[in-house]
Amino acid sequence: MEGLTRRTGRLHARAVSTPVKNLESPKVRESAVQALADLVDGESIAVGGFGLCGNPEACIAAIAASGVTGLTIMSNNCGNQGRGLAILLKQRQVARVICSFVGGNPDLEAQMLAKEVEVELNPQGTLAERLRAGGSGIEAFFTPTGAGTKVAEGKEVREFSGRPCVLETALKPDFAIVRAARGDVFGNLQFYRTSQNFNPLAAMAGRVTIAEVDELVPAGALDPDHIHLPGIFVQRVVHVPEHANFIEYRTTSARPS
Repeated sequence: MEGLTRRTGRLHARAVSTPVKNLESPKVRESAVQALADLVDGESIAVGGFGLCGNPEACIAAIAASGVTGLTIMSNNCGNQGRGLAILLKQRQVARVICSFVGGNPDLEAQMLAKEVEVELNPQGTLAERLRAGGSGIEAFFTPTGAGTKVAEGKEVREFSGRPCVLETALKPDFAIVRAARGDVFGNLQFYRTSQNFNPLAAMAGRVTIAEVDELVPAGALDPDHIHLPGIFVQRVVHVPEHANFIEYRTTSARPS
């Protein structure tokens, strides 16, 4: 993508307009802990990421350290291999999960089977659209996905163009936590390749959205044509230059002799 390059393993960008030097803004917070200081027991949180790709690691760590409990987590898979959101499961901070995938997450599987955590499974596209609808002012929508299956139980089903469609409601979490490669002081965000995944959708849905960014830049440093998520969806920004960036499955090919 124009404006983004890889150098020595770090994501950099060239400014496309003359940036100002001021990085202060009412949206900028000193830390993820400060940004999540008003999170309380029983609230709901939409979380960007797919597996361990694009996880807001600092925000997850801050929630774990806060000790809040009874949380509802809305994410694709609620962690994987004991990492990511699985930290909150291990600490018994989660009461309910709305997700589309359980595989690879033994913590969620065990707590779900023991009825310690309520799990609402969604088709992946339905989950994505429920988040997008929440951020777009759409209360509900009909989809053919899941019609005639357990997914449709207890939901209104109507026929459109000869196809039965299931009524799904929007997701409107109290908070959303996301990670971006670059963000400016107003919360305009750029994501790096596939780490975009569920991040923009989660950000749109949250009543209060917190974005942790690898690189924080001043107003005017981002090309308006290359912003993936407008700052209107982001209320708080945290600069987090270092991440663990866990790799779920590392596969390699033999080098040619």
